[in-house]
Amino acid sequence: MTQKIDPRPRRRRDPAATGSGARPPATFTAFGLAAEAEAIEPGLHVVATPIGNLKDVSFRALATLAAADAVLAEDTRVTRTLLMHYGITTPLVAYHEHSNAAVRERMVARMQAGEALALVSDAGTPLVSDPGFKLVQAAIEAGLAVTPIPGPSAVMTAIVAAGLPTDRFFFEGFLPTKSGARRNRLEALGGIPGTLVLFESPHRLPEMLVDAVEVLGATRPAAVARELTKLYETIRRGSLADLAALYAEEGAPKGEVVVIIGTQDEVPDEARTDAGIDAALTAALARHSIKDAATLVAEETGQPRRTVYARALALARRDDEG
Repeated sequence: MTQKIDPRPRRRRDPAATGSGARPPATFTAFGLAAEAEAIEPGLHVVATPIGNLKDVSFRALATLAAADAVLAEDTRVTRTLLMHYGITTPLVAYHEHSNAAVRERMVARMQAGEALALVSDAGTPLVSDPGFKLVQAAIEAGLAVTPIPGPSAVMTAIVAAGLPTDRFFFEGFLPTKSGARRNRLEALGGIPGTLVLFESPHRLPEMLVDAVEVLGATRPAAVARELTKLYETIRRGSLADLAALYAEEGAPKGEVVVIIGTQDEVPDEARTDAGIDAALTAALARHSIKDAATLVAEETGQPRRTVYARALALARRDDEG
């Protein structure tokens, strides 16, 4: 859809302007050198900021943050650290998940009056699992320009380091906190033909991995990326079962976590059909309990364990009735 821009004339702020009330030229400091930021157009500038290492910010992001009339920040304390590091004195305004429509209306009014506002999240690219969407939508509906300033993203940083296919992936964000709802959502995600990218709270990671093993299968390849770009960056790779066992032993990690889950292992198509699964279950049920047979066949075929277990129950019931 083509972005609708308000055709009314806008003033371009001149950093070299003089006179009463004029704002002095905006500057930032990098590598010990001061740089003057060019004026930017009024509207909303969506700025990606570092996910950990402050050196990952772009020059364009710094110039935009310096030239803006205000920086809208999810947590002003976090963003102030970045601005101070680069000698930026732009005023900070809190904008977070609890900001209501009245706050958005005030921000839109400021932009309509000719101001340039920069929107940032605590880390990474705004709108990815953060509350910026409604403000962007309000700006677009008001006919204001929305300018993306690309940069760091935990999603892309994790997926390129995981060692799993990147040609097709699905970003889910945070799963439900309760195990039952989480398993239901994992089951819905299980059939997606691409790599899954999940955010997870570190204290829920061990139990989430157990649920993933139960629903998606023990052999799925996966990676857990922790504290990306920071001093204690760690990337663990292995099967879901391997990672679940690792964090069951070590306990919950500290820091920000991204979980990457690959697609199911290559299995002949005929083995994934109902007939193929039933044949494998029939053979397994001759030697194992329903639970163990379902686990073995789920691992062999890459099918969700819950689905295979339901078929195993149906087969066992049919045999009993027969």
